[in-house]
Amino acid sequence: MANWTELSAHELAEKIQAGEVTSREITQAFLDKIAETDGDIGAFLHIGAEEALQVADEVDAQVAAGEKPASPLAGVPLALKDLFVTTDAPTTAASKMLEGYMSPYDATIVTKIREAKIPILGKTNLDEFAMGSSTENSAYKITRNPHDLERTPGGSGGGTAAALAANQAPLGIGTDTGGSIRQPASLTGTVGVKPTYGAVSRYGMIANASSLDQCGPCANSVLDAALLHEAIAGHDEYDATSVDRPVSSVVEAAKQGASGDLSGVKVGRVKQFGGEGTQSGVVEAIDAAFAQLEKQGAEIVEVDCPNFEHVMGAYYIIQTSEVSSNLARFDGMRYGQRKGEGSAEEVMARTRGEGFGDEVKRRIILGTYALSVGYYDAYYLQAQRIRTLVAQDFQKAFDQVDVIAGPATPTTAFKLGDKVDDPLAMYNFDLFTLPLNLAGLPGMSVPAGTASDTGLPVGLQLIAPAFADERLYRVGAAFEAGRA
Repeated sequence: MANWTELSAHELAEKIQAGEVTSREITQAFLDKIAETDGDIGAFLHIGAEEALQVADEVDAQVAAGEKPASPLAGVPLALKDLFVTTDAPTTAASKMLEGYMSPYDATIVTKIREAKIPILGKTNLDEFAMGSSTENSAYKITRNPHDLERTPGGSGGGTAAALAANQAPLGIGTDTGGSIRQPASLTGTVGVKPTYGAVSRYGMIANASSLDQCGPCANSVLDAALLHEAIAGHDEYDATSVDRPVSSVVEAAKQGASGDLSGVKVGRVKQFGGEGTQSGVVEAIDAAFAQLEKQGAEIVEVDCPNFEHVMGAYYIIQTSEVSSNLARFDGMRYGQRKGEGSAEEVMARTRGEGFGDEVKRRIILGTYALSVGYYDAYYLQAQRIRTLVAQDFQKAFDQVDVIAGPATPTTAFKLGDKVDDPLAMYNFDLFTLPLNLAGLPGMSVPAGTASDTGLPVGLQLIAPAFADERLYRVGAAFEAGRA
């Protein structure tokens, strides 16, 4: 019997439509893989076997009847980050606050997945409310990196990335507030894409920081990510931040890039990326990646983004401020599990005390402080000014180049427990991914081999101008082809 779990999503889709294999066989193969390996990895919080197989059977019936597939990925299963509300599975955001919560409606992205006839295998683990960089902040379990079970798969979307790396799923959905798609992709040797802010609906995605959050596709190849990107993107009237414009032709761009030819493409190398504090093995791998891009015909241009040195402080002031606002509703009175009895103040205090983990509490407190009277101008408004300057740095850079490239993370996957007691070290781990979220730009992490000093995956981060997502896919696919 073929080992279906080792094939790419587009290969599986072709075989389903050709009648060489059924969607049920493929979906069951991935469910079996999860049952076999997830005790060690801990990627999933919920498995939806019955629901996934039902969708698979619907696809098989359509194929047997000779009907046109609902989408290019019809019948190919997917792992969904447990931050999207679903009517047929609990949505917890990996928090005790939402334990067992069943939504009365589906997130828009879930509706699109269902319309595309993509079976959902289950909901994946994450840092609680998507706050963290290692998936150690989940209230339920720790997720481990399939490349080394003693190390992190990254975060907050470590569950989805680990599922892909362990061949438990051929496709995945993640969310990215400050790098939570790209950073886990880098640490697990998979592909992760943060689309342009507003290109994919956030309706039904539990909010972390609303002006920074974006959901996007995760996969084991650039073409697979492109196919999923086109399936989930588009304007949504239910999302006030959704932009009404045509979906970027990312699949066509990925296919074009597969030739490996980058002649005429200018790739920027940020002067501020990859300096002190970056692991030597990562520096070597990224240097080799630039050499490969140049060999494929790209012109490498150094770009200067001086305001990137202020990104860390600005991001965490804005992010925690929005967390303070978004999570205020989870008080046991309006949302969240109610704990204890007594006055409203007593119930809210106990509910929030028991329902939220340490990292979520830390960020709520920091954000409340930054927004308080006497500190709003000094902190929050200053951070928003820095945000504008970062966006201007990117704009000047893109006047010179088509895309920007660099490391996705300063090191390869660190050992579980190494940074859990040092929040600042954990925050610094996202240094290279944060600028994109402040500016609302699209970004991709694509595998760039392994570090010579650890043997663990390194990701090359690609950055494009707003709504030029197709550039990521062309360059990413070309880089992938050059490494093949």
